[in-house]
Amino acid sequence: MKLLKKLIPILEWLPNYKRSQLRGDVVAGITVAIVLIPQGIAYALIAGLPPIYGLYAALMPQLMYAIFGTSRQVAIGPVAMDSLIVATGVSTLALTGSESYIGIAILLALVVGSIQFLMGIFRLGFVVNFLSRPVITGFTSAVALIIGLNQFRNLFGVDFVQSDQIHVLLEDILFRLQYFKTNTTIIGLIACIIIIIFRKVNRKIPNALIVVILGIITIRLFGDQLADVAIVKDIPSGLPKFSIPVIDVALIRELIPIAATLVMVGYLETISIGKTLEAKQDEYRVRPNQELVALGLSNMVGSLFQSYPSASSFSRSAINAESGGTTGVSAIVSALLVVITLLFLTPVFYHLPKTILSAIIIVAVFNLINVQEARRLWKANNLDFWLLLATFLATIFFGIEYGILIGVVLSLIVLIFRTSRPYVAELGKVPNSDFYRNKNRFKEVIIEEEILVFRFDAQLFYANSNYFRDKLDEMAAEKGKALKLIVLDAESINRVDSTGIDMLKERIVYFNKHNIQFYFAGVKGPVRDAFFRGGLLDVVSLDHFFMRANGAVNFYKTGDNQNQKKYAQYIHQAYK
Repeated sequence: MKLLKKLIPILEWLPNYKRSQLRGDVVAGITVAIVLIPQGIAYALIAGLPPIYGLYAALMPQLMYAIFGTSRQVAIGPVAMDSLIVATGVSTLALTGSESYIGIAILLALVVGSIQFLMGIFRLGFVVNFLSRPVITGFTSAVALIIGLNQFRNLFGVDFVQSDQIHVLLEDILFRLQYFKTNTTIIGLIACIIIIIFRKVNRKIPNALIVVILGIITIRLFGDQLADVAIVKDIPSGLPKFSIPVIDVALIRELIPIAATLVMVGYLETISIGKTLEAKQDEYRVRPNQELVALGLSNMVGSLFQSYPSASSFSRSAINAESGGTTGVSAIVSALLVVITLLFLTPVFYHLPKTILSAIIIVAVFNLINVQEARRLWKANNLDFWLLLATFLATIFFGIEYGILIGVVLSLIVLIFRTSRPYVAELGKVPNSDFYRNKNRFKEVIIEEEILVFRFDAQLFYANSNYFRDKLDEMAAEKGKALKLIVLDAESINRVDSTGIDMLKERIVYFNKHNIQFYFAGVKGPVRDAFFRGGLLDVVSLDHFFMRANGAVNFYKTGDNQNQKKYAQYIHQAYK
């Protein structure tokens, strides 16, 4: 039963459900649905799909996540970023809005879900850790800008080109902006202003629903005078039918790059939202690999009921938590309202202006452009700032797929750079104590010409062994001929590989030839084991390992140290 609860988290919280939680969950579910329904219709348009598919994507994925997800407040469904990625990838394979296009978008959900599910089963959630926060921020901000500009076509009533490259978008917008439709533009801009005002007054106000209602009423009352304003028109009623997507191996191969992008983005969104909400309570913990399983099942089952790829929504998850949602019951309530809408309320949206939907999207996504984080990084960490900027520029100029790829590559390059050039320091003795500290930070420490206490703040492996050797030689050269002892303070070294050990052996032999002794201090047990297995004792005595740098220096000076004798005996026993 314990294993079953781990695999199906709803079995953990549902039996313990309290009546006192019901009111908050129902209110939260209704509130989320009020936002979700107009957003779903709007986001389907971003994806190049008929509006009804936005509601399909808000149904089964939400229910599946409520059963298998570990976060009880994350809201799953159609989102702007994933919708644009779908449009970018699928539009190269079929005509936007065609039956073939719809079929490929649904197949894409199955492919994305399968990858997510397999990653969760094989516990590969750590892969996404290679995307650093600056990369995520740069990518998210760029995609938000691209989504917003792509919506200008409906906001102004001009058939601008759709693209995920900003220079293509801006060029077309500038050349064709003169053809904007006045009525469409006025309605869209007023909707933007209303949403912004309501957001500033109180974020709990269902601003999207309000402008949708106002837009529908306006067209119904003044439709004759506003005949040039494009409306949603017919949205078919009824629940999605069960249908297995047509499996085309050749097509799946073409979808893999865009599917991989959706997997990364969707998982990052879910984990970042889930962890944020987790920190605000102590009822549950988010399990990353189970989140992959939940997302995978959401997309896989969703594809069987005509859903395109879905993920977690920043805005709706926040609304869910703020409205009192504490469990997956709120998601079930939200899904039930989507069912009611699909069965009975779709005709209501016939007169909904598309410019209203664009206004909802534009205001929502432009809030994701994180200028404040860029400013903070500029002051706090220049390298992270340039990483953010590079990812942002790569995404807006080369497209979403290349943007995420370049972001991953840059993250890996920065990781390799930082691990290959870690912090090193010469330590000096703090007066009247047994402690050694960095001479660059503590000016009063005592530095002896004949002793070098060298600290290396990273694992020692193939990527930084040459850097270790160069810095050690550089510091030894500064001491000159007076140098008689090198003490490696290894407290910060948590792992070592064969390349690092071979380099150490070579340096110890070199320094011994020049009458310079080499001692070790503070070596962790696993690292010491690796040293011994790697043959370090062929070039250094077991008695040259010390608990602290101070003990090593005292032993060198006096040749006698009671603590050292005890430590040496301990090492002897452990080694045997």
